[in-house]
Amino acid sequence: MAHMPLGHLSPLPLSRIFHIFMSDPIKRTTLENGLNIVTERMERVETVSFGAYVAAGTRHEDEATNGAAHFLEHMAFKGTERRSAIRIAEEIENVGGYINAYTARENTAYYVKLLKDDLPLGVDLIGDILTHSTFLPEEVERERGVILQEIGQANDTPDDIIFDHFQECAFPNQPMGRPILGTADGISTMSRETLMGYMRQHYSTKNMVIAAAGNLHHDDVVELVCKHFADLPTHTPPKAAPSAYTGGLHTTDRKLDQVHLLLGFPSPGYREKGYYSAMILSTLLGGGMSSRLFQEIRERRGLVYSIYSFASPFADSGLFGLYAGTGPDKTDELVPAALAELRNLQNGLSAEELARARTQLKASLLMSLESTGSRCSQIARQIQVHNRIISTEDMIRKIDAVTEEDVLAMARQIFNGTPTLTTMGPAKNIPSPDEIHAKLVAA
Repeated sequence: MAHMPLGHLSPLPLSRIFHIFMSDPIKRTTLENGLNIVTERMERVETVSFGAYVAAGTRHEDEATNGAAHFLEHMAFKGTERRSAIRIAEEIENVGGYINAYTARENTAYYVKLLKDDLPLGVDLIGDILTHSTFLPEEVERERGVILQEIGQANDTPDDIIFDHFQECAFPNQPMGRPILGTADGISTMSRETLMGYMRQHYSTKNMVIAAAGNLHHDDVVELVCKHFADLPTHTPPKAAPSAYTGGLHTTDRKLDQVHLLLGFPSPGYREKGYYSAMILSTLLGGGMSSRLFQEIRERRGLVYSIYSFASPFADSGLFGLYAGTGPDKTDELVPAALAELRNLQNGLSAEELARARTQLKASLLMSLESTGSRCSQIARQIQVHNRIISTEDMIRKIDAVTEEDVLAMARQIFNGTPTLTTMGPAKNIPSPDEIHAKLVAA
């Protein structure tokens, strides 16, 4: 049966779309007002994921507004001109759907997942909360208390809050280093007007990507977006300040059963040539049970329960790190053993290791793409970062193209950089960043 369009819904006529890119199953439309709409059709599923992805997060805040992006994310579900907070929850759950949001350092996302026939409701809900939220004073105060509880919970979770300390130590005195949740003092005094001002400044058509993935038709999504997002402002928002990695040492002496450690270095961002080499390096160093860190530090030495490495890219920079938690009497052995693995990795790796890391990375990518939600967020992020869609085949080709020498060169580049070391707990005899640097450069 031929697809029947939803009909004309929009105050913004489709004739005013100035650019359309079509390449089944992914299609992209850019409206005259600058709003990008990208969809991926997945015919064999019965659901649709839909989201609005705003290129505004923690790094778009100044010191006085730190935590505003996250506070605003909470407030989005607290009522609009047409819906109360309970009605928002009831409408989505009446159809068995799911609505949520998250805040990151460079973006904020609002998304739904529902059955394919309920897509119009999902677009309506997300559009409503992003264009007609009321920010009732009593809801602001209620949610302020919720966020203060969230901050308190994070502070009581050492293997969580240490990442905030790590980020601040790597990028001190700048938005990139500030906590996503904000601080208790800042959230306690943040006004309703500050939240509304942040939204007016950053939530515009030129700073947002609308994405959907699942059993859908692109033209239907475009028409629904034109209707329910018609009241978005169209100005160009301010750009985030460039990040400036510094590194250093941050220790927090707390009465804990374990010492939590994070060691990191500057690494490539999304757009840099070495991005895939850094991802493979992270995988073979500490990305699974067969990785070097897991085998040496946990399996052979029994020094930890948890140890892993990660590569966190940003638009203009990145962080490569490793996390471990160990007993206070084990740090003297753990840190030198971990540094030895970083040093040894600069000197060589086996073909088997490289092949296994490539396969792990490709499998992780392909498995994630079985989810409509993952596909939705991926195509949105690609438009925001690269202004184009990178096909799965292209990503796999780039992973396969990484050579042993590429990984070794990346290891030398990263591990010879200025270290960031963060500890929490009763840590003793922790080497300074200069001592760490000297051990790794000596490789």
